[in-house]
Amino acid sequence: MKRAKKFLALVLAGAMTVSLAACGAAEQSAEPAATTETTAEGATEETTAATEEASTGSDTPLVIAADDFSEKFSPFFSNSVPDTNVQALTQVLLLGNDRAGEIIYNGIEGETKTWNGTDYFYQGASDCTVTENADGTVLYEFKLRDDMKFSDGEPVTADDVIFTLYAYLDPSYDGATSVYSLPIEGLEAYRSGAEPLWKVMYKNGDANTDFSLYTEEQQKQFFEVDLPAAGAAFAQDITDYCVANYGDYFDASVSSDVANAMTLWGYGSIEDGVLTAPSGKTWDLASEEPTTAEWWEEILAAYDYDLETATDTEKANASFTELLDVSYLNTVETGASADHITGITKVDDYTVDILLTEVDATAIYSLAVYVTPLHYYGDTSLYDYENNKFGFVKGDLSSVRAKTTVPLGAGPYKFVKYENKTVYMEANDLYFKGAPKTKNLQWKVTSNPDKTPGVVQGTIDISDPSASKDALAQIAGENSNGEITGDKLTTILTDTRGYGYIGMNSQNVKVGDDGSSEESKNLRKAIATVLSVYRDVVIDSYYGEAASVINYPISNTSWAAPQASDPDYAIAFSTDVNGDPIYTDGMSQEEKEAAALEAALGFFEAAGYTVEDGKLTAAPAGAEMTYEVLIGGSGQGDHPSFGILTAASEALKTIGFDLVVTDLSDSSQLWSATEGGTADLWCAAWQTTIDPDMFQIYHSEGGSAYMYRIYSDELDELVEAGRTNTDQAYRKAIYKEALDFVVDYAVEIPVYQRQDLTLISTERVKVDSLCPDMTTYYSYLDEIETVEMN
Repeated sequence: MKRAKKFLALVLAGAMTVSLAACGAAEQSAEPAATTETTAEGATEETTAATEEASTGSDTPLVIAADDFSEKFSPFFSNSVPDTNVQALTQVLLLGNDRAGEIIYNGIEGETKTWNGTDYFYQGASDCTVTENADGTVLYEFKLRDDMKFSDGEPVTADDVIFTLYAYLDPSYDGATSVYSLPIEGLEAYRSGAEPLWKVMYKNGDANTDFSLYTEEQQKQFFEVDLPAAGAAFAQDITDYCVANYGDYFDASVSSDVANAMTLWGYGSIEDGVLTAPSGKTWDLASEEPTTAEWWEEILAAYDYDLETATDTEKANASFTELLDVSYLNTVETGASADHITGITKVDDYTVDILLTEVDATAIYSLAVYVTPLHYYGDTSLYDYENNKFGFVKGDLSSVRAKTTVPLGAGPYKFVKYENKTVYMEANDLYFKGAPKTKNLQWKVTSNPDKTPGVVQGTIDISDPSASKDALAQIAGENSNGEITGDKLTTILTDTRGYGYIGMNSQNVKVGDDGSSEESKNLRKAIATVLSVYRDVVIDSYYGEAASVINYPISNTSWAAPQASDPDYAIAFSTDVNGDPIYTDGMSQEEKEAAALEAALGFFEAAGYTVEDGKLTAAPAGAEMTYEVLIGGSGQGDHPSFGILTAASEALKTIGFDLVVTDLSDSSQLWSATEGGTADLWCAAWQTTIDPDMFQIYHSEGGSAYMYRIYSDELDELVEAGRTNTDQAYRKAIYKEALDFVVDYAVEIPVYQRQDLTLISTERVKVDSLCPDMTTYYSYLDEIETVEMN
C-alpha cells in the first residue's frame, strides 16, 4: 500500500535535482504562518539597524518575490527552490558554469566563452584539472584561488573543502546532495559499517534488543516517547499541508482537520458522519475525532511497519528525520569502517585531489559543491587532517544541522535574519568578485497571483510569475507600448529546465503478457498518434509564445536534445504503421486530425483489434477497449495538456475506443497511481539536471522501474554507455539512440517546452545592470553583485 504524496518525486544523482510534478494546476496560497524570526549569529546592532532603515527606503533594497520558505537555508540541507536561492547567495561553488551549462574549469584567471554571438567572461572559486588515467581511474584536481574570504573575514582554504566533502559523505548525511553516489576511491569502506541510530533501534516495528549499541533506557525513550512524538508531528505536518493547500476540498460538515486530511490523503472515507480507516478502525465524528497519533499508527500499518519507506513516501513538507531528536540521526558502528577516504587528498593549503575509480560523466557536476566554512559549520578543535579528523565526529553532523536556519559562506550576500515571511540579506564586502552594487536584498514570500501586481504596485522589484498567454497579456497591458517589455515592466523569458509529457505504463497498456511486443507498441502508438495531433493548437492556446511543442522526451535546454536542423530529426508519432508520413504540407488542422485518426485505426488493427467499418469492435487478449488517463488539473481542467486529452478522447470515441479523462483535484493521487503501477496514462512534467543523464528516468533500476516499466537490456545499456564516457559528441549520439528507443516504445509523448518568466520593474531596477543573455542555466542571480537600483 504505497501513496506517493510528494510533489518532488525523484532525485537524480548529482548536484541538481529532478522532479516529477503536475504542471498548470492553480497554486493555492498557503495558510498564513505565525511570525517567526531567525537572525544570523554575530549580526551587529548596526547591521540590523541598517537593514531595517533600508527597508523604509533610505537605502533602497532589492526585493525579490519568493515562494514559501521551509527555513532550511543550508548548503547541506536545503531542498526547495526558495530555500536554495537564499543559501546560494551566501555561498560559493567550487566550480561554476556558463550560459550553456558548461563547467568553467579555469575560474581563477577566468574564461571567455561565446554565447549567442557575444563573448562573456566568467570567473570562479577554483581551477579544475581532470586526468583520465590508463588504469581507468579519473583524477580531479581542484586548486582554490588564494584571495577568497568568508563573509566573516576568515580565509577559504583546502581544509574548508575537505570538511565540506566529508560532511556530504558522512554516513549520517541525509540531505539532497548525492556526492556519496560517486565512485570515489575508498568511499564505500568509509561509509560501511555504520547506520543511523534510529534505524538500528527500529526493525519493522519491533524494538531491537541488542544493547551493545545503546542502552535499554535509550531504547525505552525512543519507543515510548520520541518515536510516537515524531510520528504524531509527521501526521500533523501532513494535516497542516492539506489545510494550507487543499482546505477548499474538505468536507464542510466535518470540523476535524485531521479527519478531513486523512480522507484527502487516502487514509479513510467518511460516510454518514463516520470515518473509516484502512485498518477498519472507525470514529463517530459527532462525538470523537482521530488524533495525529492514531493516524500515524494507520500510516505504519499500511506499510507493514516499514518506517523508512512509509515516511519517505508519505511526507508532505517535513521529513520524518527532521522531526526526530538529532541524536537519533547520528550513526553507530555496526561493522568495520575506514577512518578516512583514500580518494580525497589535501595536496597543499589551496589544492585538493579527488580520485574516482572509474569514469562517471556526471561527476564534475556532483563535485562542484559549495565550499563551506569549517570554523562555522564544524569544529576546528576536531580537525586534524594528518590524523584523519575532519571537523566533526564521524556519524555526528549535529554542528552542521545546528546552522541549518542561519547560513554563512563566501558568497555575494550575508544572511541577516528571517522574519514575517521575509529574508533580509546584506552585501558581503569581501566577495571575491567585488562587493554587490545593491547593499540590501530581501526575499519576500509572494503567492503566484500576486507576483505581477506586486511588481506593478511597487512592493516587489523582481518576480517569477507563471508564464501563460493570459499572464503575458496582463504584463503587456501595464506598459504604455502594449509590449511585454516597456516603461513599467521588463520581461525576460528563458526555457525552463524541463518539459511536459504524457506517459504510459507499458505493463498496463499492452497486448497479451508482453509490454515490449510489436502489438503492444502498436496499441500505444495508436493512442499516442491521436494525442499528438492536438499538441500544437492546444499548447499555443494555453501558453502562446511562452511555450513550444517538442518531439523528443528531453528538455530543449539540454545539449543532448535533437535539433530540428539535424538530418534525422523527426516529428513525434507522425508516421503510420507502415512507416509512411501521416501528414503532408498544407494540411489544415481538421485534415491532420482526420489523418491521425485513420493512422490510429491502422495501429489498432496491427495490435490485434478487430476493426469493422472504421470502428473497433473487439480488443485482443490482454488489451482493453477503455483506458484511463490521469491529469492534475485541480478538477477544473487547469492544465496545459487538458485540452489535448479531451479532444483526443472525443476523437477516439468516434472509432469505438474510450479514453477516460480523470481530472484530479488532489494531484498526489497521481503519484500514488504511478508509483503503485495502477495508472494507465498520466500527464506530468520532468525537471531535469544540467547533465542529461537518463538513469533515473529510463533505466530499469531508475524511473522505469515504477513508471514506464520498460525493463529493456538494450535501453539500459544505452543509458549506462552515456554515463561512462565524457566525450560529449559520443554521449549525444548514444542519447539520441535512447530517445528514439523510448519514442518507438511509445510510453512517453513529449508535449511542451515551457518558459520561465522573470518580471522586473523597469522603474525601480536598472535593467541594464542585470546580466545580459540570461539562460536556463545562468540568470541574474549568477551576477547578483552587478544589479543596481534606480
